[in-house]
Amino acid sequence: MDAVSALDAKITGVPKLAYWQRMFKQYGTRTDRYFLVAEVDGKVAGFIIGEIRAWEFGSPPAGWIFAIGVDPESRQIGIGTHLFKAISKEIRASGVKVVRTMLARDDNLNMSFFRSHGMTGGSFIQLEMPLDQNGDETEAERAEAT
Repeated sequence: MDAVSALDAKITGVPKLAYWQRMFKQYGTRTDRYFLVAEVDGKVAGFIIGEIRAWEFGSPPAGWIFAIGVDPESRQIGIGTHLFKAISKEIRASGVKVVRTMLARDDNLNMSFFRSHGMTGGSFIQLEMPLDQNGDETEAERAEAT
């Protein structure tokens, strides 16, 4: 896990070893959850993490990819593609017919990557709402109360 955590820190600039240890425990050791790692010359060069989720808001089972990272020094040699194809194969083998992911709107690198592999906008819309840090009602909740 140290190598995956170090790679993620190299990519994001934020070290988070405890997070990656939890991720491996949660996704690297259970059925229908996937934590795949690619190596080049014995060194971790990439990772992809996902799972199969079912019946969220009526959706039939779907594969979800929620983390991918490739060492910037090892990009353009097919590591991300290899990882994407490998996790897609595992998800497909479970009988699932669709794979999804969610990205930040300004994440052009991963958006381009996933689109180059055939992913397009899906049938769901992601919604979010900021929560007041003090535990107070949000503006929407205050408006609803009046």
